[in-house]
Amino acid sequence: MQRIYKERDRLLRKAARLSGLAGSSAVLLVMFVPDGLSVSVLIGCLPLLLLLVTGQYLLGRSGRMIWVALILLTGDSLILLVGLSGQRASGLNLVEEAVIGAVAAGALSCVALVLVVSGPRVLVLLAAFGTTVASVLAATRATETAIVPLLLALSCWTAIGVIAWWLAQSVPRVMQRIDEIGRAHLAERHASELEAQRRQDARLLHDTVLATLTLLAHSGVGVSPAALRDQSGDDARLLRQLRLGGLPTPRRSGVYTLEPATESTLGSTLESVKQRFGRMGLDVDWHGSGQVLLPSDVLDSFLLALGECLENVRRHAGVARADVTITDDDTTVRAMVTDAGVGFDLSGVSAERLGFAESVVARLRDVGGNARLFSSPGSGTTVVLEVPK
Repeated sequence: MQRIYKERDRLLRKAARLSGLAGSSAVLLVMFVPDGLSVSVLIGCLPLLLLLVTGQYLLGRSGRMIWVALILLTGDSLILLVGLSGQRASGLNLVEEAVIGAVAAGALSCVALVLVVSGPRVLVLLAAFGTTVASVLAATRATETAIVPLLLALSCWTAIGVIAWWLAQSVPRVMQRIDEIGRAHLAERHASELEAQRRQDARLLHDTVLATLTLLAHSGVGVSPAALRDQSGDDARLLRQLRLGGLPTPRRSGVYTLEPATESTLGSTLESVKQRFGRMGLDVDWHGSGQVLLPSDVLDSFLLALGECLENVRRHAGVARADVTITDDDTTVRAMVTDAGVGFDLSGVSAERLGFAESVVARLRDVGGNARLFSSPGSGTTVVLEVPK
């Protein structure tokens, strides 16, 4: 909150400086109108105007009351000098009236911009306006020549005071609203990160421990005891690595790397996937590219999605063999997983099932890839996986 008020005060000080200097410039121009002020009066006014401009400039830097006092003192002195030195039987001439009006309205009203921010300063503002009106009345001796300068002073002081009050009230509200939006954004971002972590944990659990527990729940039918031991050992190593500080941190939902790496070779990791499913009774025939380099995060998502597809073949297809064809071009690596199993009707399966929607589709999309599924009852199933290089 303190920072908000500092920004508001800085804005008001700069506005006061610009307003005051503009008014003083107008005073200077009017002073040099021919046949207006006498030479002696002009010589006396210039030092006062210089002090007035100095006070306005310094007011824009610090806003201290001493600069407000300097502006009021020199401005009122300038009004009195022009008015009292120019008294003739016919009264003030037009230039003298214009100088008095320009000083009272344009040069002095700038202090209103820095005197509306607190109660005590508002009292100073009222006193400043009162001394300005008194100076105008004294300079014109309260004659008809006072009407124009007084109207100018009243209109300018009122307008600038209203603008200053509006700025003083509006800026804190706007800044508070900006802070609220910032806090809401941080809260939403934190919630999104927590949701990404939750979804990632669900995928990791689904692909590892739940898969092993499913094998145990079916009494290991179709899987040798050695395969069960190897699968359980893999899960135990994973859990141990996570417990020792290898907790995956998502950069996007579902992306995690258990071993830091910049680039990995696809060919060397496909063999480990083949061996894993071979131990569980699913023969995998590999076709196509043998060595393809992929960034580690893309490789992780690609292999985990591929493993999930093969796990679905092992569980649901009713066959003991699957074909995986790896192809690549300049921008994309593709894997086509095909089985000759029972197949299924795509319209009868919910798109929100965790096994495919999260462990395959969402995982690949998080790294810029995609997955397509083709199947029909009795005709087997084909899944096409695509990831960018």
